[in-house]
Amino acid sequence: MEIAVDDKLLPLKGTLSDSMSEKEFYDFCQENELFHLERDENKQIIIMPPTNATTGIKNGDILLELGIWNRSKNLGVCFDSSTGFTLPDGSVRSPDASWMAIEKWNHLSDIEKNQFPHICPDFIIELKSKSDNLKILTRKMHKWIENGCALAWLINPDDKTATIYRKNETNEIVKGFNNILSGEDVLPEFKLDLSLLND
Repeated sequence: MEIAVDDKLLPLKGTLSDSMSEKEFYDFCQENELFHLERDENKQIIIMPPTNATTGIKNGDILLELGIWNRSKNLGVCFDSSTGFTLPDGSVRSPDASWMAIEKWNHLSDIEKNQFPHICPDFIIELKSKSDNLKILTRKMHKWIENGCALAWLINPDDKTATIYRKNETNEIVKGFNNILSGEDVLPEFKLDLSLLND
């Protein structure tokens, strides 16, 4: 089977099926590492194209800021956009950047750490790319919170807004990339200066 990505046909190894077991889906993802694959709560597999270079730079800057903060505080672990998590609703999701408290990470077995662990990060960031559908991405943000994420940011370079989602449902829209986002009590003293994301 071949999948069209940016006008190129790429071979997809294996058989695409919504009846795959967790292990079968994990193995399928490993065989098709060129693709960014997720699976929703209905076991529908979602294939996403690679991000463009501009989005990749912005995502790299975000991850760098999160990593620097985490290294200074040593409170948890950071994950990049290739990391898959199996959420309580059965979906397998990969946020653009995420963080988990060290206690939660240490609670996982070595086997779980080398799969798509059954755990939800405490904090995630999704950075909208040109190919992302905002309505679908917004629905995905609500799913993160419903599955146990304490704080989630949807950053949209198209209109220079950031939407903050919290577990207590006090969502907030920050307008303009001249603002600074706070990690609040989830990531103490973490700040993301959105001006880093200006073109």
